[in-house]
Amino acid sequence: MSETSPKLINENISINVTLEDNGYYLCHLSNPSPDPSQNTINSYGKTQEHAIAIALEQLADRYRQIAEDQQNVDMLTVERSHDGEAISKLYHVTLHFECTIDAASKFEAMHDTIMGNTVVENGKITVIEVAKDLPFADILELGA
Repeated sequence: MSETSPKLINENISINVTLEDNGYYLCHLSNPSPDPSQNTINSYGKTQEHAIAIALEQLADRYRQIAEDQQNVDMLTVERSHDGEAISKLYHVTLHFECTIDAASKFEAMHDTIMGNTVVENGKITVIEVAKDLPFADILELGA
């Protein structure tokens, strides 16, 4: 059982996409972020779906960071049992990488991204400790 009372969340996210004069779509996403300066996300896309995907990725990034920060865990801390054994925990690790690439084809753009360690070196990694019985672990096949 949780030590704190459950919080009822009644927050709405609104998404509005418009076709701009420049031929691109602008997604305006409003969210109930705890930080009022981050309540709005604007993103351009080639299509409506592309603009929405970019805005939702930015929103997800903000909330992943909030979740990680709330845990306030020292990255190097190892919890140990009474016997001195390291206690293994389950972590949801997200590696997020975005860039634009000038390439002759979609395949070349993908291939150029995969080559080398660019994704890992320039990606943003979020690590959130989760309970081993969290239902999404089965869906993501974590710990397998």
